[in-house]
Amino acid sequence: MTDLLSRAATPAGLRTLDDQDLPELASDIRELMVRTVSRSGGHLGASLGVVELTIALHRVFDSPRDALVFDTGHQTYPHKILTGRAADFDTLRRRGGLSGYPSRAESAHDWTESSHASTSLAYADGLARAFHRTGAPDRRVVAVVGDGALTGGAAFEALNSIGAHATPVVVVLNDNTRSYDPTAGALAAHLARLRSGEAPAGRNLFTDLGFHYLGPVDGHDLTATQDALREAAALGRPVLVHTVTDKGRGYAPAEADTDDRMHACGVIDPRTGRPLTPAAPSWTSVLGAELTALAEDRPDLVALTAAMRLPVGLGPFSARFPDRTFDSGIAEQHAVTSAAGLAAGGLHPVVCLYATFLNRAVDQLLMDVALHRLPVTLVLDRAGVTGPDGASHHGLWDLALLSRVPGLRIAAPRDPARLRELLREAVDTTDGPTAVRFPKATAGPDLPALAAMDGIDLLHRTPRAALDVLLIAIGATAPAALDAARILERHGLGVTVADPRWVVPVNPALAHLADRHRVALSIEDGVREGGAGALIAQHSADHGTTPVHPVGLPTRFLAHGERAELLAAAGLSGPALADTARALLARATGAAAAHDLSHPAHPNPGRTS
Repeated sequence: MTDLLSRAATPAGLRTLDDQDLPELASDIRELMVRTVSRSGGHLGASLGVVELTIALHRVFDSPRDALVFDTGHQTYPHKILTGRAADFDTLRRRGGLSGYPSRAESAHDWTESSHASTSLAYADGLARAFHRTGAPDRRVVAVVGDGALTGGAAFEALNSIGAHATPVVVVLNDNTRSYDPTAGALAAHLARLRSGEAPAGRNLFTDLGFHYLGPVDGHDLTATQDALREAAALGRPVLVHTVTDKGRGYAPAEADTDDRMHACGVIDPRTGRPLTPAAPSWTSVLGAELTALAEDRPDLVALTAAMRLPVGLGPFSARFPDRTFDSGIAEQHAVTSAAGLAAGGLHPVVCLYATFLNRAVDQLLMDVALHRLPVTLVLDRAGVTGPDGASHHGLWDLALLSRVPGLRIAAPRDPARLRELLREAVDTTDGPTAVRFPKATAGPDLPALAAMDGIDLLHRTPRAALDVLLIAIGATAPAALDAARILERHGLGVTVADPRWVVPVNPALAHLADRHRVALSIEDGVREGGAGALIAQHSADHGTTPVHPVGLPTRFLAHGERAELLAAAGLSGPALADTARALLARATGAAAAHDLSHPAHPNPGRTS
């Protein structure tokens, strides 16, 4: 902690600094962020770009009495540093430490847990109305939104509402021309005209929607930015302050990264920005290579992304087939319904999203895709526990949500080879939608099947032993299930590990397989209640005799931490699964013994009724 960082550790302290101290403070904040993120990983580029803007915001507005609502909260590292959390910043993204996003549990200065884009304006609209109705109209509300996040439909809905009702919200547009990728669409072109001065003077999209427009302002010029914010605060009406910033500002490796300005990074050398360990093949890279190979032979294949072309593995595909790659901006709802139109027109669209972001487009999947039985394939990256990004980014809900969509088939590959073959099966499906899900993790070794049975891969079977325990491993839980099988065998139990490959609809052979064992468990890295395991359990209850016990994640928001430790804490490690199986087996044995005692095979002939 430098002297300036200590003095500016709270907004009140920041406001006591002289203007000439601020450039040095900005440099100290950048140095602290680079030093910390190089050890923890995190979202670096966006936060580097808003250092001066965040300083200006906290000097003009009185947080938390005035509400500062940040959209897509990976730009809030400077905000955390200036609101009492600089001393703990080295705990960033570690289990029990600071969240990588705003967190209401951490600070009164954080109004939302924002990390899904395009929501800040609607929050701000509601807060401003609430302050007015509760007798505090002097409390000011500011929404900080990027040009990328402004492409989302929810942002346009909020602009429409704020402008129509003259809600006194200050919208700070942080225009760095990027989300992950360069911002796409007509809005990006409009902002470019505003930046260049080519737009008609005094009139633009925002003024037509009822906003007073200020800008464009150099968001790295502290004096100009503070002056614009003070003017906006004094107007008492909807105002949009158009600030122009550079993503990755002040850190040479980020400025030189033309792909995404180090939007997100792992552990790096802070001097060079390069990873300290060679990048291992990921599930995402396997997907990208296979989809590109498929498209060579399938001219009907097209790919869609919601402003995340590189993070979802579409770099190779988009380089090879730029005219078959469509970027919706941060607008998952539009992407899914656009895919429905592409499918209705005779193509096979593959929509590549993070599993957590698909939550936003469930209605479109139901009513625009599934209702019409259209052949759209969803590729869901980061399914299950993602790790340090925390509650909003864990892909826990996809199996529970999607398993209720009529006609949707869901595949969960256990290894890279299965990802390739299941993707091919998915895009070969012509009579309805499909989904393929995989985790945020290194793509481990292939796990070949010992045998196949009615579409189910048998990964392990104890030779010449009684069939005690069936472990139904869904997708990436297969390694933990195999580990559990080895532990159970050391206790003298016979174990089968089965991978259904296609999880939904339930394969009828699973009930028959379960009936050959004393106990059966399904294992998934999604929420247990209402998940795929619950479907398997219901099917077995309807069609079999051995109950299937679903094992999965709790239905709650999980904190950030390393993926392996979060899975272990939820009972999804090999030892924990073995303990669960043994407990179920003991319970089943006890129930059977109690049944035998109450219904003896050879009742006492002298007993009377």
